[in-house]
Amino acid sequence: MKRVMKFGGTSVGDGERIERAASLVAAAVARGDLPLVVVSAMNDTTDDLLAACEHARRGRHDQAAQAVHRIATAHLDAVRRAVREGAVRDGLLSTTREQLGELEKVLTGIAFVGELTPRSRDFVLSFGERLSTPILAGALAARGLPARAFTGKEAGILTDSRFGEARPLVASTRHQLRERLGALVESGTIPVVTGFIAADQHGTPTTIGRGGSDFTATLLGAALEVGEIELWSDVDGLLSADPRVVPDARLLEELSYAEAMEMAFFGAKTMPPGALEMASEAGIPVRVRNCARPERTGTAIIEAQKVHAGSIVKTVLSIRKVGLVTVSGGGMAGVPGTAARVFDILGEARANVLMVSQGSSEVNITVVLPSDAMDRAVNALELGMLGGGAVREVVREDDVAIVACVGAGMKGTPGVAARVFTAVAGAGVNVHMIAQGSSELNISFVVREADADRAVRALHAEFVARDAKG
Repeated sequence: MKRVMKFGGTSVGDGERIERAASLVAAAVARGDLPLVVVSAMNDTTDDLLAACEHARRGRHDQAAQAVHRIATAHLDAVRRAVREGAVRDGLLSTTREQLGELEKVLTGIAFVGELTPRSRDFVLSFGERLSTPILAGALAARGLPARAFTGKEAGILTDSRFGEARPLVASTRHQLRERLGALVESGTIPVVTGFIAADQHGTPTTIGRGGSDFTATLLGAALEVGEIELWSDVDGLLSADPRVVPDARLLEELSYAEAMEMAFFGAKTMPPGALEMASEAGIPVRVRNCARPERTGTAIIEAQKVHAGSIVKTVLSIRKVGLVTVSGGGMAGVPGTAARVFDILGEARANVLMVSQGSSEVNITVVLPSDAMDRAVNALELGMLGGGAVREVVREDDVAIVACVGAGMKGTPGVAARVFTAVAGAGVNVHMIAQGSSELNISFVVREADADRAVRALHAEFVARDAKG
């Protein structure tokens, strides 16, 4: 069976982990599988590259050089540990030094110009995966496996030119991936492809944005019609809550794509919704697994929304660092276009709306926004809405959090909302705002950030722990 094996940053964080990832690929080959491998940047490398970019832009040559030194030390050490000896290791050391030399030249150019464009930032960030991917390919070659490293561009992944948040051109990408990798995979060669980075139609490197390596994995899977996509990380799978908040959080053995999409929105370590949607359309199961515990089957993400006894709510999650903004005024009632105007202003201010609530009286609209967008959103709303007669005030509230219960078992089950808010009230938590999507897969509400952990624990006890006991 063809399968995509995607290794996240923690799974290739150093030489030993890269060697372990190679052993997992080798085990798949021994079972008769035909793997395609996707590799993220090593731990902290992307952060170091971003820091180096900013230091170079500000002319801080010493700090930029220190960031590059950290990257160089980590990757050269990873080569020596993942590939113990021989011509493969010597070749990798030489290639890695060449890449590092190119990185230094790019940063020097940014420092001289004193300008960092989205295009040049993407080029610098591409070095993370361009450095890690050949090391894993080399570790496979050292085991006698036919492996070949590809950048996203070389593999055929095309995007638009929105640097920093590029969108894959799916039809063209699928065609090129089949053309360039299809016969290779069938012949037994293992393509090892950079995650996160691709190229636009002019051949300029682009980054796909948040969850970019997952998009790469899904594009490969859909194009090559694989049987499964495996996401290898440092966790056993998806959990019923953040274990830092709920120490007895449970492993979720199975989720639907729709449930996983809801979880992804709330920051769970699953694929981003767009990648999950692509996997769903292609009918490819996704499995989240732990590199350190490969004997465990992890969490399977599949099409069917299976509801088992005692699994009304599968997970309780939260989003921190958000704020509330309320636009209100008696003149808003019955005035067409007021809501549209609010969202137009927020869009122009580049403020991503996470939740919306409007009273039936139509005299107020409340939105939840990321904290880093609050200042510009409030300023834009005050400038655009006040003084026109309809809106009386724009009020902000910081230091809040969104809490959500997610699960297919909530759909059509009477009394779920009552249990949710009784449990929260019993924990002494005040609810500021409530929302439920038409899918009925989640109930979300806003509380003070200081109360979020208490609300999560109360809901986990009410649903996950209590229902599991029957």
